[in-house]
Amino acid sequence: MNESAPAGAHEVPAAPAPARFDTLPLDPKLIRAVTDAGYLTMTPIQAKAIPVVLAGRDVMGAAQTGTGKTAAFSLPLLQRMLKHETASVSPARHPVRALVLAPTRELADQVANNVKQYSKFTQLRATVVFGGIDMKPQTEELRRGVEVLIATPGRLLDHIEAKNCVLNQVEYVVLDEADRMLDIGFLPDLQRILSYLPKERQTLLFSATFSPEIKRLAESYLQDPVLVEVARPNATASTVEQRFYSVATDDKRRAVLKLLKDRSISQALVFVNSKLGCARLARSFERDGLRTNALHGDKSQDERLKALAAFKAGEVDVLVATDVAARGLDIVDLPAVFNFDVPFNAEDYVHRIGRTGRAGQSGLAMTLVSRDDTRLVSDIEKLIKKKIELEPIELDDVPPPRRPRELGRDDDDARPHREPRYAAPAPVVVPASDPLFDKPYEPAATSEPPAWESKAPAAPRGLSAYIKPKKKLAALFGAKKSEPVSES
Repeated sequence: MNESAPAGAHEVPAAPAPARFDTLPLDPKLIRAVTDAGYLTMTPIQAKAIPVVLAGRDVMGAAQTGTGKTAAFSLPLLQRMLKHETASVSPARHPVRALVLAPTRELADQVANNVKQYSKFTQLRATVVFGGIDMKPQTEELRRGVEVLIATPGRLLDHIEAKNCVLNQVEYVVLDEADRMLDIGFLPDLQRILSYLPKERQTLLFSATFSPEIKRLAESYLQDPVLVEVARPNATASTVEQRFYSVATDDKRRAVLKLLKDRSISQALVFVNSKLGCARLARSFERDGLRTNALHGDKSQDERLKALAAFKAGEVDVLVATDVAARGLDIVDLPAVFNFDVPFNAEDYVHRIGRTGRAGQSGLAMTLVSRDDTRLVSDIEKLIKKKIELEPIELDDVPPPRRPRELGRDDDDARPHREPRYAAPAPVVVPASDPLFDKPYEPAATSEPPAWESKAPAAPRGLSAYIKPKKKLAALFGAKKSEPVSES
C-alpha cells in the first residue's frame, strides 16, 4: 500500500498493460477517433486507469501533468455510455450522464475539445459551460440535451439555480485537478454540486498532487477507490530538465532574454505571480522585440482563448502568464518554461513545469531565484525531494537593443511632440520709461474750484409727466374746500 493513498484505497499492481489502444475492449468508433487524433500507443496512466474505469471502480489517479489523464477517464466513460446512444433529437433522450468538473475555464475548454474529438463518430453529445461569457448560448445547448457535461463549479451552480440542467441521471463524475479546485476555494461549491447527484455513481478523481485535503475529499465521496499512479505523488516529470539560476530581481528580464538567445529557444511560457506584473513584463518583452502576449485573470474569456490560440499557432514567441495557465493546458511541443517569479505555493511549481515535456517529449524548465526567494525554493525542495543547486548566470553589460517601433507605439522618437503640462514662467519684460507718465502731478493753473466743491443748490426736480399729483382725501367724498378765515 502506498503511503499517499487514503484509507481503503487499493493500489493497482505494476503489471504491464496493453501498450496499444486497439488492444483494449473499446468500440471501433472510439478506436477510429483515437487513431484520427494521431494516438496509437497508451501512456502509463492510460494503460493502468482505462481497464479499472471500464470495470466500474472508483479511481484516484496520480500522475504528472502532460501524461494523458483526459483520455484515461474520457475513453472508458464514453465506452460505458454507448449503451445509451440514440439518434433521437428529443432532449429527454439525452440527459446528462457524465459530469466533469475542472478548476479553470481553459482546462474545461480543453477537456471538452478532447471529449468531442473522441466521441465524434458516436451519437453522444458533449458541451462545456464556464464563466466569463454569456449564459444564453450555454442554456440553449443544455436544453437541447447533452450526455457529457464539462463545467467549472461556479457556472454550473448558476445553471442549476436557473433550472437549465438536471443532474438526477448522472452516472459518472470526474474531478479533474481536484487539488487546484480546493486551492481556489471551490470545496463548498463541490459539496453543493455533489449533493444534487445520485448516490449510486462512479466517481473518478485525477490530480498531479495529493494533499491531506484531497485524501479527505476522496474518503468522503469515493467508494472503495483504486489508486492508480505511475509515479510518486508530487513528483516532477523525468522528461523535464530543471535549472535554477541565481539572479537579482532587477536583472531577471535580461536573464530571460540571454537564456532565450543562448539556448536558441523559439517559444517559451513565462510564469509570474501577479496580474500587474504579468502585464508589465509582457509590455517590456514587446519593447525588446519579442512577439508577446499576456494571460491573466483580468482578461476576458475571449481574450484569454485568443491569446492561447495565437501561442499554440506559433504567432507569439513569449506568453507571459499567471498560474491561471499552469493547470491542464496542453501546448504541443513547448520547448521551455520560465519561472520568472518563484511560485508562492510549491505545488504550483509542479504544475508550471508540467506545461513542457508533455507526452514523453523532452522539455526545459528554468527558475530565476533572487535573494528573497530562499524560503520558497526550500519549500520546492521539500516537495520534490531533490536538492536544488543554484547556478550563476553572466549577463551582458550593455542592455539589449530595442527594435524601432511604429508611429504611435512606445518609441519616444516617433511620438508627436507635446507641450509640457506645466510651462516655465515667462520672463518679466520691463517697459521703456515715458516722460509723460513719469512726471509728478501738478495742479491746473485755473482758479475755478472743482465741481464737487461748488455750493450752488441743485435745481429742483419736476414731477414726471407719468406721475399724477396726489389728491386730498376729502375731495374723494365731495367735501367743500374750506375758505381761509379773515381777521377783522
